[in-house]
Amino acid sequence: MLRRTHTCGELRESHIGQTVNLNGWVNSYRDHGGLVFIDLRDRFGLTQLVFDPEGAANPSMHEAARKLRNEDVVAVRGTIRTRIGGENPKLATGKVELVVSELEVLNKTDNPPFLPDDFGQLPNEEIRLKHRYLDLRRTTMQKILTTRHNVMRATRNYFHENGFLEVETPILYKSTPEGAREFIVPCRNVPGTFYALPQSPQLFKQILMVSGCDRYMQICRCFRDEDPRADRQPEFSQVDLEMSFVRREHIMEMMEGFVRRVFGEVLGITVPALVRMPYRECLERFGIDRPDTRYGLEIKDISEIAAKCDFKVFKDALAKNPTARQFYSKKGVVKAIRIPGGAEKLTRKLTDGYSEWVKTFGAGGVAVVKTIKTPDGNIGFETGIAKFIDAPTVKPELIAALGLQVGDTVLFVADTYAVATKTLGELRQKVARDLGIVPEWGKMWNFLWMIDPPMFERNKDTGKWVALHHPFTAPRDDQAAAFVEAAEDDDETLESIVSAGYDVVLNGSEIGGGSIRIHDRAVQSKVFQLLGLSPEQAKEKFSFLLEALSYGAPPHGGIAFGLDRLVMHLVGSDNIRDVIAFPKTQIGADLMTRAPSSCTEDQMKQVHIKSTWVPPV
Repeated sequence: MLRRTHTCGELRESHIGQTVNLNGWVNSYRDHGGLVFIDLRDRFGLTQLVFDPEGAANPSMHEAARKLRNEDVVAVRGTIRTRIGGENPKLATGKVELVVSELEVLNKTDNPPFLPDDFGQLPNEEIRLKHRYLDLRRTTMQKILTTRHNVMRATRNYFHENGFLEVETPILYKSTPEGAREFIVPCRNVPGTFYALPQSPQLFKQILMVSGCDRYMQICRCFRDEDPRADRQPEFSQVDLEMSFVRREHIMEMMEGFVRRVFGEVLGITVPALVRMPYRECLERFGIDRPDTRYGLEIKDISEIAAKCDFKVFKDALAKNPTARQFYSKKGVVKAIRIPGGAEKLTRKLTDGYSEWVKTFGAGGVAVVKTIKTPDGNIGFETGIAKFIDAPTVKPELIAALGLQVGDTVLFVADTYAVATKTLGELRQKVARDLGIVPEWGKMWNFLWMIDPPMFERNKDTGKWVALHHPFTAPRDDQAAAFVEAAEDDDETLESIVSAGYDVVLNGSEIGGGSIRIHDRAVQSKVFQLLGLSPEQAKEKFSFLLEALSYGAPPHGGIAFGLDRLVMHLVGSDNIRDVIAFPKTQIGADLMTRAPSSCTEDQMKQVHIKSTWVPPV
């Protein structure tokens, strides 16, 4: 084989006159009767090849060139010259071409189900995933893989420079309650027992801190048996780290440096200091703990004003007044969003559709009014609930509270705090998409730290306490005494205990999350108790952690960045499958390898299991 001396993306005018060897795939073929032109492709770029029958020492080579087709694999030798017929400014190699003197056809291709270019219409994703080896040949996909590589390289370099050790943690693990379903693996040597694939290396990295590792990092694989979504996969990668003898500030400072390094090296972007926004403020202003702050449409609580309205929906919602022993999320509220210019931009069909759409979040509907200019030149209301809010005791306060102007639309939701907040948080994003006010990729990068989330929240179905982040998160320093007091009584004030947690949010997407950990065994045991684990259950599941915390555990904390989600932002994709070389479908299937697949009875017998699944008739 003619071993390549250069790649298809590096040839320039400085190479004119040189004899070079190239290897690659035929990207396009043009036969001009005498001359044959081939664009040869590898992952580095394209080079135009010229087969000239008059200058060819071997006439059979020209005939072989005329038989080449897209995706054939070839090796060529030739001389670089100035491109005849004019420069191609779209190519980095567009000023030169290679006049071929020797051709070796390394492999002919069958007729492919689609051509791996970015110009024609791509087939549906199912076909692309089934033939992923073809899809990955596309220039776009090669650039994504390169970006992912560059992120991983920058990550390792940054943390190495800051004194971190990269330590690999086990994939075969012990089942622990972290909130999601686990993939379990039967153990052949101990019948009736199972490993679990790790949802994260959380406990191992805490053990490493107890072990004196001090600063740990790893680009690790994690597994969650959840229904995949556009930004989730059953197996994914994360940048995982932990630090000893630190407070929250130290970790946040370290991670801001990491974000600046990655975005600086990959996109050439200078990331300023990250804004910090408490969890409760995120919910109050944006209805979600990962707010997209690139546009307005902020939520306002107008409960005090709404209480003066004679509108039954408002009155019924505000009558939901929990006792001191009930949690805050059940309090009745009325919230609103002002849509500037919405009177013209939001049609009746859209706003009617919103009322149906919000029912998926538990809300009864959306009340709507539009602002108009009255004959006396002031602001008035029309449509929807206009007659209820046009009262002299309500109208001026509402206009002032929402900053209303003529031509605005106001969307109201009245319900419990939890329902109204979540509903308007989701509706705000939908309205922004409908109005086309979400900035295009690359136009704006809004980072923030979400800080001070609660340690616990009530499960809406069971009423039991659950850890908002995970059960190893410590209370914020100034909340430690309040936590102990509330935990002793299992009091509803636990909902107000703030943790030392933090998330990195970028343009409405959580790209990283972490916390300061509990390093005191007594506190950790109390958390397990609050979450419904008996001492025996806690010992069964976490004896190694509790024992480790008894032998001089240092204060420590950490964070994990979703590598796949981070790359999605860097390349401008909204589909996580685009940034993973071999992803799963929405049902967790690998269409190329046809995984998951069945096992033989003998295989199952060896690991002491049987399938209870019965095929449908």
